[in-house]
Amino acid sequence: MELTIDGHKIEAQPEQTLLELVKQLGLDEPSLERRPLAARIAGEVFNLNYVPVRASDLAADRPSVRRAMAASGGQVHLLRYTDPVGREVYTRTAQFVLFLALRQLWPQARAKMNCTLGAGVYIQVEGSEDFCVEALKRKVRELAAQDIPLLRRRLSTRESARRFLDQGQTDKGRLLSWYPREHFDVYCHEEFADFYYGELAPSTAYLQVWDILAADGGFIFLHPDEAQPDRVAPYTAMPNFFSVFSEGERWGELMECETVADLNELVRSGRIRELIRVNEALHEKRYAQIADLVCQRGAKAVMLAGPSSSGKTTSANRLATQLRVHGKKPVLMSLDDYYADRDTILPGPDGKLDFEHINTIDTDLFKAHLEQLLSGQTVEIPSFNFKKGRREWIGHTLWLHTDTVVIVEGLHALNPVLLPESLPRELIFRLYVSPLIPLNLDDHNRIPTSYLRLLRRTVRDYENRGSSVQNTLSMWDSVRRGEKRWIFPYQEHADVIFNSSTLYELAVLKKHIYPLLKAVQPEDAYYDEVRVMVSILDFVLEADVDDEIPPTSLVREFIGGNSFYR
Repeated sequence: MELTIDGHKIEAQPEQTLLELVKQLGLDEPSLERRPLAARIAGEVFNLNYVPVRASDLAADRPSVRRAMAASGGQVHLLRYTDPVGREVYTRTAQFVLFLALRQLWPQARAKMNCTLGAGVYIQVEGSEDFCVEALKRKVRELAAQDIPLLRRRLSTRESARRFLDQGQTDKGRLLSWYPREHFDVYCHEEFADFYYGELAPSTAYLQVWDILAADGGFIFLHPDEAQPDRVAPYTAMPNFFSVFSEGERWGELMECETVADLNELVRSGRIRELIRVNEALHEKRYAQIADLVCQRGAKAVMLAGPSSSGKTTSANRLATQLRVHGKKPVLMSLDDYYADRDTILPGPDGKLDFEHINTIDTDLFKAHLEQLLSGQTVEIPSFNFKKGRREWIGHTLWLHTDTVVIVEGLHALNPVLLPESLPRELIFRLYVSPLIPLNLDDHNRIPTSYLRLLRRTVRDYENRGSSVQNTLSMWDSVRRGEKRWIFPYQEHADVIFNSSTLYELAVLKKHIYPLLKAVQPEDAYYDEVRVMVSILDFVLEADVDDEIPPTSLVREFIGGNSFYR
């Protein structure tokens, strides 16, 4: 069968792997920046150990072509570290090697994925007094040098669960008890087995660019630099972010909901309703504490930022309610109204408009208005007409009373370029909102914050805007690039980081999104992204408890029924 791999035509022989074909074409390079890590065929991502043409496909009684190859017409696109999906493949490969190394060195220890800290990920290690980072680094290098093939095996779900329980991985055994399918895919090496919701690189030898730093209670694994993949990314400490994530973990312990298996038990028993009430009470308490801090400082403006689908709008309104308890007269402003007219925005190098860029905001106008407002002047505020793509002036004037606090909500709200240099900094309170979900699938598979935000956005876009799953996914990479450039660099400088996640929402969101995801066909261009979303939700027990969720809840911003949108 003739394949076209990154524009190069080649005849694939029966039982040849993609990796063999890539090497035959001379496309396998030692540089991580250029080295293929996996392949996309039609809408799916495949390990390079995948065999495009099996001998059985060519048998006279079975003249078929494997489904993905047929759907793609033989087109194969190689994924490298410069591709977001390629980076995920590399990250999962690193996790497998790390946990294999830990298992071989300290078999009784419990290692747990914790949270992402910039270019690194923090991994906790418990139950091993002689844990040593230098020994771990030596073992990882040794495993990489062995060039161990990373092959996926399909086992029965029951057999997989038994294998994990025999290894002492009770977290995985419990999780698999909720898995609805008869078979389950694992990666194995000798007696060690693990699983990930996505592909790995062909072998351990692909793990070449990394570092490990010692940290309290475990270590930090550093990934390659995204801009220069052949070197390790620099590490920047994020104590505020880590503190807030750790607080979220304590909430999970308090509510007996640290893993998806715990959440499922609460759904089955009906105690999820109590979980909702306690989680909402904790949120309300935190909003009240933030209002206390704003008033104690005497701040006149709250700059509220956060990535997409973090709950900025609901947070702004709930904070406003708490400020009213203090006798304040809060007013809300949106940075969206300061967008520049679309026809004045210059396209980027790729010829496309980057709507996440700070230059899409008229920063000079906003700075002038903020300074005028805080000095007691009356200001006419613009309104941005998204249908027409331009700013309008419709007589919306604003004047701040003595007890007024203005809450400015927007993507770039923490960017210092928005603040006049002459403005006393004590007048400004900086608030960052993000759903730092502490819930893990199991010890080795965390649920990324970006995953929860994507679920939220997909549900909201469909429920409230009539947008398809594919349309939301088509914008997601651009949104993520904008966040990395314009939001994340400023999050650590916030006066307060508010964790807007709720431990119960995966079970609630599943009811709204799962049928939409399952309707996406394998031939779809976004099928692999959808498959990852589904693979996590497959473990989650759906909860029909929308009636328990209050109208002011952050979750209501996405599933509908939010009182601040009426």
